[in-house]
Amino acid sequence: MRITFILTSFPRLPIGGHRVVYEYANHLVARGHQVSIVHCRSVKGFPPPSGWYKYLRTHIGYVYRSLLRPRPKWQHVDSRVKMMFAPEPLERYVPDGDVVFATAWALSDYVLGYSANKGKKCYLYQHYETWSGPRDKVDATWRAPFHKVVISKWLYEIGVALGATTMAYIPNGIDHDLFETYVPIRSRRRIVAMMFSQQAWKGSEDGLRALSIVKDRVPELRAILFGVRRPGFALPDWVEFHENPSQEDLVKRIYNASSCFLCPSHFEGFSLPAAEAMACGCAVVCTDCGGIRDFAEDGVSALISAPNDPEALAKNLFRVLQDDDLRVGLAEMGRRSIQQFTWERSTELMEAFLVGCINFTVV
Repeated sequence: MRITFILTSFPRLPIGGHRVVYEYANHLVARGHQVSIVHCRSVKGFPPPSGWYKYLRTHIGYVYRSLLRPRPKWQHVDSRVKMMFAPEPLERYVPDGDVVFATAWALSDYVLGYSANKGKKCYLYQHYETWSGPRDKVDATWRAPFHKVVISKWLYEIGVALGATTMAYIPNGIDHDLFETYVPIRSRRRIVAMMFSQQAWKGSEDGLRALSIVKDRVPELRAILFGVRRPGFALPDWVEFHENPSQEDLVKRIYNASSCFLCPSHFEGFSLPAAEAMACGCAVVCTDCGGIRDFAEDGVSALISAPNDPEALAKNLFRVLQDDDLRVGLAEMGRRSIQQFTWERSTELMEAFLVGCINFTVV
C-alpha cells in the first residue's frame, strides 16, 4: 500500500503531531508499506513568518532541506520512509498513491482538490484545531468528505456533534521500550515535572501558579519544566528548565527523576507527555482537558480537576505529595493501565482503517 502524509512544515523541535506521524510511518514501512511524508514550506491560511530574518531563515531552510532530505534529530525515522519537501502542498509535489492524509485544517482544501491518482482522501485529527485557525474553517473539515481518524474519544464526540461521518477512533501508542520505569516509584523525591509552552491553551501559567501554591506548603518541593523554548521570564531557583530535551533525557532525567507529572492544559487531543510520564512511573495530576480521559481515571490512575483552576490543581498536587500511599497507588495503576496503548496495536487499527478506505465505495 502506498501512503502519503502531508505536513505543514519540517519541525526543528519535537512537535507532538509530527511525532505521531513519524511513528506511524516507521511502523507502516516495517509492515511492508510504502510511506511518503511531504513537508511544506508554506500553506495558505497559516501566517507567514514575521520579520525579514525569520522570512529568510524559512526560505534558506527550505532550500537546505530540499537538497539534503534531513530526518529529525529528536526522533528516529526509518530510512525506508521517503522524506519529501515541497514549497506548497500542490498536487504536482505529491506522489501517486493509495491513500493521502491531511493533518491540519489549512491542508484540507489542497487535499480535497487532489485527483484520484493521489489515493483515497483521509484526515488524521490530533486536536480540535480552533487554537490555530478560524472555527468555521476548522469545523468545515469535519463535514468534508474525508475518511477520518481521531486519536481520542473526546475528538470522536466533537466529530459526531459536528456531523462528521466515516470516522475511526485509533488512540495514540506509547513506545514502552523507551518510556519505562527505571527508578522505583516509592523511593522518588518530591519533584514535579511539567511541560511548559508559550501557547495559552497549554495552561502553563495555571501550572506555575499551582506549583507556587504547593511550594508555600511543601518547602522542599522542586519542579522540572521542559519545553521546546525557554520561558520569556525568570523562573524561581527551585525550578529547573530543560530546553528541547532528547528523548533519553526526557525519560531518565525528567520523568524518572520526578514523583508527579502536572498537566494543566485547557484542552488536549490526547496529551502524549502525560501518557509517557505515566509509563515512566509518575503519578499524574491533570485537568479534564479532553484527550486525557482515554487513559486517566480520576481517583484511580490520576487526580483530575477542571481546567482554568490552578487552586484545584494545587489541592490535588498537595494531596499526592503529602500521601505516599496515594501517590504510589496512582502511579502503579497508571503504569499498568497505560501498557494497553502500544504503537503495534495502533498500527494494526490504522492498517485495517486503510484497507477499509481503499475498499470503500459510494452506493
